[in-house]
Amino acid sequence: MRNISILIADDEEEIADLIAIHLENEGYHVYKVSDGQEAIRAVETQVFDLLILDIMMPKMDGYEVTRHIREQHNMPIIFLSAKTSDFDKVQGLVIGADDYMTKPFTPIELVARVNAQLRRFMKLNQHKTDTDNTTYVEYGGLVISPEQRTVTLYGKNIELTPKEFDILYLLACNPKKVFNVENIFRQVWGEAYFEGGNTVMVHVRTLRKKLEEDTRKDKWIKTVWGVGYTFNG
Repeated sequence: MRNISILIADDEEEIADLIAIHLENEGYHVYKVSDGQEAIRAVETQVFDLLILDIMMPKMDGYEVTRHIREQHNMPIIFLSAKTSDFDKVQGLVIGADDYMTKPFTPIELVARVNAQLRRFMKLNQHKTDTDNTTYVEYGGLVISPEQRTVTLYGKNIELTPKEFDILYLLACNPKKVFNVENIFRQVWGEAYFEGGNTVMVHVRTLRKKLEEDTRKDKWIKTVWGVGYTFNG
């Protein structure tokens, strides 16, 4: 089995070196870059299992790097940033990041989050390999392909972030079952639930907008007030 490779993109050399030391002590192979354009070039020419991105980088910020990478790749992305507002955190998650840590940070916690994201991602991919080779999910004009991780609505391709796709697929595979936000967070993010309710709600709100629920009579995701969400298939 090949070594797990992690890309660190941060223009603060001391921070990148500190992260690299702790990750290498865990047995991970680490590659470092100092700006957004280098990060994109690295992803296009090498295979990485997880990315750790700063937001405020030269040439291209972490948000733009993530948007570009998400067009082709699905590996976990963790933002590590001095931006501490809730708006910045939510924006990062909606764009396509899987986790968000603020500076200053403790290396032990970062390593724990890296391990959690890798476990979730590998478990999800294994589950896809075991179960997704023979079928896709279809309800009316909505078609979800877990193997290709694509969604079409009446023949139109719907671009979703990895987390939006995972939420939709979780709900669609369990029609009429009601999931509370804690359950969704645990299953999609693959980690303990602390204050993830707003994160789940933001993703569901964006997902509904992309599914054009405001303009169509089809309401795929139904809110069960005081409980959570269910798929109205």
